[in-house]
Amino acid sequence: MTTVSMPPLTLYGSLRWDVVAPLLPTTPSRVLEIGCGQGAVGVRLAAGGHDWTGVELDQASAEAARQRLQAAGAAGRVVHGDLDDVRDAPPFDVVCAFEVLEHIDDDAGALAAWIDRLRPGGLLVLSTPAWQARFGPMDEAVGHFRRYDPPAMRALLHDAGLVGTGVRLYGMPLGYALEAVRNGVARRRLLREAGTVEDRTARSGRLFQPSTALAGRATRAATWPFRLVQRAFPGTGTGLVAWGRRPAGGGPA
Repeated sequence: MTTVSMPPLTLYGSLRWDVVAPLLPTTPSRVLEIGCGQGAVGVRLAAGGHDWTGVELDQASAEAARQRLQAAGAAGRVVHGDLDDVRDAPPFDVVCAFEVLEHIDDDAGALAAWIDRLRPGGLLVLSTPAWQARFGPMDEAVGHFRRYDPPAMRALLHDAGLVGTGVRLYGMPLGYALEAVRNGVARRRLLREAGTVEDRTARSGRLFQPSTALAGRATRAATWPFRLVQRAFPGTGTGLVAWGRRPAGGGPA
């Protein structure tokens, strides 16, 4: 896969992608990304040969994702809407949702709906902020209902009926510095623009987004040593990646 035309990742996104990418299939698969934002991950998946569909509630972010797909010359589909707008699509091999579950009040219900879009044996991959005790001004400013301790996430996956589950943390040590900066920004400015939970959630996908290839290369270079460090500390960090499979026997997860 060429990275020349890949849209830039955020600093956090670069750390997260280092954990997520090895979890995904290496052979072409049908992938649904819920809350695809501006398509930084989705374009990578589509350019890698996957049949990618992204669903995004925020219209500006959905349009940015479409433009990025076109610029990369990658086949894929962006749907401005929610999960109901792909209800007629065949089941997917992979469903992923990065930094989405914490924005949903009924997280168990959302997880069940996502699993329902998987074929039997299909893979769910998601990410969330880690550690409820670290809930801070930025979480409130961008419409988070909660953060997740690893045991709570494991229980949520288990109760949803997933098998072959796993949870790991990422972001050691850069995530702690980024979180402090973001909380400082939220204290000074973002909370004055709070709005509804929906408004804050829509805004979250547009914050801190780099927009140029140069910014993307700089982010990748800057995060390189931290990606190496976080691999050595999978039990420490400010972000959480979790995964599991729908039981292969079919029926509800």
